[in-house]
Amino acid sequence: MRPRSLAGLALLVLGGFVLFRGFSYTSQKSVLEVGDFHATMEERKTVPPWLGAVAVVGGIVLLVAGSRRRG
Repeated sequence: MRPRSLAGLALLVLGGFVLFRGFSYTSQKSVLEVGDFHATMEERKTVPPWLGAVAVVGGIVLLVAGSRRRG
C-alpha cells in the first residue's frame, strides 16, 4: 500500500471513531502551590465531532489521491 493510502486509511478510521464514538482526555492543571502543598485540578476535555468529520473527509481525499496511478 502507498504511504498516502495508509495515511488516508488512518485518518478515516480515527475520524470515524471521533465522529461516532467520541473521544475525551483529561488534563491536570496546577491550581495552588504553597511550600510543600500542591493543589491540582483535573479537567476532562472532549474532541469536537466536527474535527472527526474533517478527518474523515481528509482520509477520503488521501485514499483517492493514493489510489490514482501516475500516467
